[in-house]
Amino acid sequence: MSKRKFNVAVVGATGAVGEQIIGLLEKRDFPVEKLKFLSSARSAGTVLRFKGQEITVEEAGPDSFEGIDIALFSAGGDVSKALAPHAVRHGAVVIDNTNAFRMEETAPLVVPEVNEHMISKHQGIIANPNCSTIQMVAALKPLYDRFGISRIIVSTYQAVSGAGAKAIDEMLRQSKDVLEGREVTPDILPVGSLPVKYQIAFNAVPQIDKFQDNGYTLEEMKMVRETKKIFGDDSIQVTATCVRIPVVYGHSESVYVELKNDYELEEIRDLLSNAPGITLVDDPASQSYPLATDAAGKNDVFVGRLRRDLGNPRGLNLWIVSDNLLKGAAWNAVQIAEIIAAQE
Repeated sequence: MSKRKFNVAVVGATGAVGEQIIGLLEKRDFPVEKLKFLSSARSAGTVLRFKGQEITVEEAGPDSFEGIDIALFSAGGDVSKALAPHAVRHGAVVIDNTNAFRMEETAPLVVPEVNEHMISKHQGIIANPNCSTIQMVAALKPLYDRFGISRIIVSTYQAVSGAGAKAIDEMLRQSKDVLEGREVTPDILPVGSLPVKYQIAFNAVPQIDKFQDNGYTLEEMKMVRETKKIFGDDSIQVTATCVRIPVVYGHSESVYVELKNDYELEEIRDLLSNAPGITLVDDPASQSYPLATDAAGKNDVFVGRLRRDLGNPRGLNLWIVSDNLLKGAAWNAVQIAEIIAAQE
């Protein structure tokens, strides 16, 4: 880490991901000179703590970034589109957690374990991928490097925290209502801005984000496009089905991957055991496999249930689990910030 200290702004400081970013900056002892917390007008005035200091949250605006070196954004795509260019204009490097810039040619889409080399190619903005994409590509990277990948089929089982604090509250409230025999009235999920809402308690909802013209949801198409961009390989065929389930923290994924070359399971285990940011939990004899409850609060991506596909000798099935607010968002962003700091 650099001896230089950095002026850092956290945009969306009072949100779920913003809180995690602040916690990580403190825990990791990031070299902060000055820290600025920014949010919407609604949350401005809130007092947050950092290393025993009280810092008042300010309303984010075009001129909030004067003197800022690194700006970590997690306040929604519209805010990023409106304010990130102003942060860059003031000389900050933006690490953006939203979908606003992910597919922009000039914005590297970075998972440090996969394509750290892209960080230095930024033109002011670095995009954090979608939470579901991050954990999948982190786990598949060592396999891609060793065997090549021709095809990925992924089904996700995503925690409600991915839809924000209100979605968590809704799930908990609905669960109580169901258990106490009251009628459930959904008002957030699957998508707040759409007219039809469904119960999430004791349910699985196969819609995350809005449907696109091709019948896939935006979440599913994010996984398709982002995977190709992160690996820098348009030849990989990717298809996704994304499902919201009543879990608070931790996305789980069932992934089928077709490798280009023959493999031995033992070599796959060795590669994953030694891969950065990956924890292998794979012992069927002792019923040992990754669980969302175990991944919650941890930075790693957990992989298990490794087995050769029954119909394709180069096919491999995996179960991948990670905390969607940490590696899926805040930790990935702070990792990028640490790499930038180390390069100074």
